[in-house]
Amino acid sequence: MTDHGDGSVQAYTVRLELADEPGELLRALEPIAEHGGNLLSVFHERGSLTPRGHIPIEVDMECPPDRFDAIVAALREASVNVVRAGAERYDEEVTVLLTGPVVEADVSATVSRIESETGASVVDLSMSAPAGETASARLRLATSSDRVGDVIASVRAVAAEKELRAIEPLTEGMA
Repeated sequence: MTDHGDGSVQAYTVRLELADEPGELLRALEPIAEHGGNLLSVFHERGSLTPRGHIPIEVDMECPPDRFDAIVAALREASVNVVRAGAERYDEEVTVLLTGPVVEADVSATVSRIESETGASVVDLSMSAPAGETASARLRLATSSDRVGDVIASVRAVAAEKELRAIEPLTEGMA
């Protein structure tokens, strides 16, 4: 990302709730781009609904700190429901593999739980479920270097509860 100020760019996570209507996600992402935010990931939980009947969305982005408040204000001005907005400092990535009845274990709930328990952010998720073979999900998690152990422990605990096998860490390194 190009620096636009004092030399610092920071990662942020914004949690949104959107109506299940065509164009809502695009409408929510436009203010971020218009105000200089760089999208890192968008986690769109289409199969889940909040208590208010909306779809939860988690957007990881980076921008200079002096632009973040303007982005949040622009989202609110566009009538986007901002549930949480704050800085996240990620300097490590850990990739884990979950194998077993991944689809039946509700991947969305598994990912949400790992994120909520550890403060890590899923920056990439890929699944493979070939017919007649063991399904798997590869998660690339961004976290702070002092939380890597907690992230791995949480993945292990959630996997054990859901009768999945966790293979970790596949990679560790700078985000």
